[in-house]
Amino acid sequence: MSLVALFGHLWRAGKVIQEPSRLNRGGFLRSGSGLVADDGIASVPGFRAGHFTNRKAATGCTVVLCGDGAVGGVDVRGSAPGTRETDLLRPMNLVSEVHAVLLTGGSAFGLDAASGVVRYLEEKGIGVEVGMARVPVVPAAVLFDLGIGDSNVRPTSEEGYMACENASSGAVAEGSVGAGTGATVGKVLGAERAVKGGIGTASLALGNDVMVGAIVAVNAVGSVFDPEDGSLVAGPRDEDGNGMMDSLEAVISPKYVGVNRELPTNTTIGVVATNARLTKEQANKLASVAHDGLALAVRPAHTMSDGDTIFALASGESELPPDMLRLCGAAVVCMSRAIVRGVERAEGLAGIPASGSSCPRQKPDCKRS
Repeated sequence: MSLVALFGHLWRAGKVIQEPSRLNRGGFLRSGSGLVADDGIASVPGFRAGHFTNRKAATGCTVVLCGDGAVGGVDVRGSAPGTRETDLLRPMNLVSEVHAVLLTGGSAFGLDAASGVVRYLEEKGIGVEVGMARVPVVPAAVLFDLGIGDSNVRPTSEEGYMACENASSGAVAEGSVGAGTGATVGKVLGAERAVKGGIGTASLALGNDVMVGAIVAVNAVGSVFDPEDGSLVAGPRDEDGNGMMDSLEAVISPKYVGVNRELPTNTTIGVVATNARLTKEQANKLASVAHDGLALAVRPAHTMSDGDTIFALASGESELPPDMLRLCGAAVVCMSRAIVRGVERAEGLAGIPASGSSCPRQKPDCKRS
């Protein structure tokens, strides 16, 4: 089944749009259709999300809490990942229960923040019962933000704990906050040409009280496009600083000269969540398909310099049999939309400008090379 056919099935079955003509050649959906909600991942029953942000040091972390537990899966596609507890989520391994997922800045140092999430959950009596204790299961992924702000300041266990204290089921802040605080994008021509990345979230109601949501921190080496209309949202600034460039076109040009292209200094990390009742195998499939949304919005994606990682969580609060076709389609939509929102809502920080300040995509006369 083609991608367009998949989305067509999703929209018709969910009765979320009434105008098939909104489909277009530039992307899979035109703006204003009402398909994607703005409430974010914390509007999915069974989940809460919170940030810790250090704007002075340009770093932070974001946690997704899963109540008493959710079925988890993961798919790591990038070649430079920094992760924790991902092997546990493989279908053949024993434990399927996940109690939180942490997305954090600080490169490998930032994994320390997961200890704070574990401590918070232990204090709440949440975890896998092993007889003498309850052990919280907290997978995590990091992004590299040491290149801006203060590289000696990284999220620690205290910051992970504070992110949990800040978690709520309400609207989730987006842009230059949490794990997206120090994120940048469009670095194929060097960090000096980058623009600001960030963290974004989106959710989709499929009907019958079934929901899918995503949250993603965008720190890609590539450019960001909006699949709804095909427009370039963020990319490396051109030499005069008045426009942005398409990273994929740049790297396939015969004139391209790589700039530290093998350094593992990029990554897009995220979580897709649903209240559907999934098996561990289905959760892993959901994480895998969600990468399609990443690849629609980030070009190129999954490079040797990226550690692209997506987790999937299923709270199981819905009693309906899961429709994996619709859930996977919704995961793609939410992931791509969350990526665009994270970059659009990012503010300039530590000398890195926001994408809109370089070249607002709404201006048709904006120069793009």
